[in-house]
Parts: sequence; structure tokens; C-alpha cells
Amino acid sequence: MTTLEKNIKAVKKVLSSEDVLVFEFISDGGKKFAAIYADGIADKQLLGELVVKPLRAVKKNDDIGTVRLLLASPEVKDGDKLSDAIKEISDGNGVLFVEDEKKFFIIGLKKPPARAVAEPPTQIAVKGPREGFIEDIKTNLGLIRKRIKSSDLKIKTVKSGERSDTAVALVYLEGVCPAGLPERIEKEIAAEEIDIIPDSSYISSFISSKPRSLFKRCATSEKPDIFCAKVCEGRVGIVVDGSPIALTVPYMLVEDFQTGEDYYSSSYRATTLRILRVLAVFIGMFLPALYVSAQLFKIQLIPYRLLLRISSSVQGLPLSPSIEMFLTLLVLEVLNEASIRMPKYVGLALSVVGALVLGDTAVKAGIISTPAIIIVAFSAICLYTVPDLVETSATLRWIFLIVAGSIGPFGIVLLTAFLICYLVSEQSYGAPLMAPFAPLVKSDLYDSMVKANLYSLENRPASLSVRDKVRLKNEDKR
Repeated sequence: MTTLEKNIKAVKKVLSSEDVLVFEFISDGGKKFAAIYADGIADKQLLGELVVKPLRAVKKNDDIGTVRLLLASPEVKDGDKLSDAIKEISDGNGVLFVEDEKKFFIIGLKKPPARAVAEPPTQIAVKGPREGFIEDIKTNLGLIRKRIKSSDLKIKTVKSGERSDTAVALVYLEGVCPAGLPERIEKEIAAEEIDIIPDSSYISSFISSKPRSLFKRCATSEKPDIFCAKVCEGRVGIVVDGSPIALTVPYMLVEDFQTGEDYYSSSYRATTLRILRVLAVFIGMFLPALYVSAQLFKIQLIPYRLLLRISSSVQGLPLSPSIEMFLTLLVLEVLNEASIRMPKYVGLALSVVGALVLGDTAVKAGIISTPAIIIVAFSAICLYTVPDLVETSATLRWIFLIVAGSIGPFGIVLLTAFLICYLVSEQSYGAPLMAPFAPLVKSDLYDSMVKANLYSLENRPASLSVRDKVRLKNEDKR
């Protein structure tokens, strides 16, 4: 058995799947070659154009150095371990074995199926760029390189997942991001042993100091412009192969109330919208609980004329206010989950059934009051003004409702105080979660709930402890 046949047999013994193909060919000079690749994620056209065609000129007595010179592919690496060959084939590259040679060549043929770059569904903007990340890491890194052309931009790739061997890229600006932060994140990712990394949310859990916390420790983004802006502020970005959602750390809670569109509109409009988002989240979390606690414990909280309207609506209801609100929220969550999981056209019909049939019938049957439906619906709409906080705020809404039905207004105040104390004491990689309010960082207040004009943001956020603090140098217009 020749060396070429032994190599093919050794690889096929490990990669025995039918989609791992072996293409054997002979040059015009009589030298034998074998290219092994995984069908579906390797580009066969590149194999023919950049490998097979040039090697037709190889003669029988040409050494491996001559073969390497004739390869037209820009991505060629030498290899001598079969374990490396198996790993590269599984990753989508091709491996070229040469007759009578133990060494082989790794050819860059990776071309996994990927969708086109499009506007992300969760971060739609009226103004600004409309490109969004996709599931292919090379495309995502290209979108980042397209925007940041500095030589200080560093991309460090680590592998995670014992079986998936998923590529995770750390993106940062050298000399700007906090010293030692990329190395710390890399070490935390490499330390985890798990079979597969299907999405960036797994990495988010790995690098969180408290993965069971209700509040996240990483910001998420599907838009390259937002991601690049945060990297230029001094954060470290994390891009995971197979996920359209990129991460950035350190994270501050105020980031979720900011959108990319804020920076493409006037500062007055952006400030108004940010304050509106804060109010909407508070209304979404507290309104059902306040309504229940007012009915059960402090009826004086409700204005007199409104109280008369509510009393006429709830008269004769078989359920207590807390049970009524709990069931109404439960129905809303079930309808929301079902509309997301169902096919598109069935989901539309479900929305009509839920809003008109169930809601109207429940009110007419005297099971649920009209104010309860209005409050729950308005609460749900308010929460979605800040999509990145929906999971946290929806969970807190349930907790506040339970506390309000059990203890009343005192319980709401007590739980709010506990949450504030908890958030003030938490941090993400050295940045306080409640910065720039706790601790108070005056220079960062210009881009928090208030959005100042561009010339007032000459320095990077001090809360991030960046090394290069200045980002705008124009003394004349400040």
C-alpha cells in the first residue's frame, strides 16, 4: 500500500461519513494526488480552479516544494499530523495529499451556507445603516473591518466547544481598551468545556461573573455600526461563528436605553426618546402591581372619578384583583408565545382571536374587567420600547405583581429598594452596572439619559477605565 493510500484510509477511518469526499487525480506528468473535503461546506469550484488545474503541470519527479509553488490558492498551510487534517476537513477546508509524501497541504476552501446581509429584525432603524450581522463569522468580521480601518484594530480568534470547535473572535482596539481585558476574556472562554456552542448566549453565560443573575453582564447587538461604535469607545467585542448576535463588554445598564438611531438624529429628539423609554419601562413593570395594590390596600391612590369608573367595571367580578391581573398577564404571555412559535399566517389569526374573541368575551362574561385588560395591554407595549430588557423587565413585572398582591405598596417600595441596592453593587469587568449614576461620573452624563451634541462627547466613557481617553479632537467647535 502506497503512502497516499495509507493517508486516505487513515482519514476515512475517522471521517467515515458519506459527505466526506475523496477526489483523486493524476497530473499530466503522472504524479498522483488526493484531495479530501466535506461536501456542502467546501467550495468545489475553488478546488478545481486553484488546485487541480495548476497541478496538471507537475512532473513525476517534482518534489513537494515545487507542488506548493504551483498551488494558486492564497490560503495554503503545511501539515504533517493526521489529527490536523481531520480537524481542517471538519472545519470546511480541503486537505491535499501528494504521492510518496507524508506531509500534506491544507487548502482554504471553506464556504459554508450563509444568508445575505440584511437589516436585522430586532434593531430596525429609520435613519442610519441598515446592515446586520449574519451567522457567518468571516462576513461579520468583514463588516467590522469595513468600518474600522485602523491598524490598532485587533482580532483574536479562540476555539470553544469540544465537538463543535466553534470560532469565537475577540475584537478590540489596542491601546484603547482596558489593559488585560481581552486576555482575561480569552482565558474565561477557553476554560469552559462544553460539547457545542450554537449561539453567542452560551459565551455570555461563560464570561458572566453571576450567570444566574436576572440582569445580564454583556450588551448584545445585531448591527455592525453599533458594535463598532462600542469597540471604539474601549469595549471588547465578541463575535461567535453561527450567531448573528455579537456581544460587547464591559456592559452598563444605560446602554439598553440607547439606540443607534439616537446618534443619527438631533440631540433634543434623542434625549426625549431616551427619557420616554425609561418611563415606559417603569410603567410596564410597575403599573399592574400598583393597580392591584391600590385596589387591595390603598384605594386612596386612585383619583376619585377614575375610582368610580373602575368600581363600576369590577362590580360583580368573581375574582380578586390580584388573581384577575395574574390570569390576564398569563393569557397575554401565552398568546405572545404562541404567536411567535406559530406559522406567520396562523399567528395573525391567533392575534385576532386573542384580542377580539377572548378579550371581548371575557369582559362580557364578567370574568375580567376592562381596566385589567387595558393595563396589561399597555404594560406589554411599554416593555417593548426597550427590546433588550424585555426578558428582565417581564420577569420583574411578575415579581412585583406577586409582592403587591401579598404585601401591598410597602412590598413594592421594599422590593424596589432591594433592586436598587443590588444594581448599585454590581459591575461588569470593572464598570459599575449603574454607571454613570452610581457612582456619579459627571463626564459620562452627557451620553446617558441625556444625549448631548457630538462636540460635548470629546472623551470616551470614564466608567470603562480606557487607556486612550480622547476620541474627538476639535477645540474650535467645543
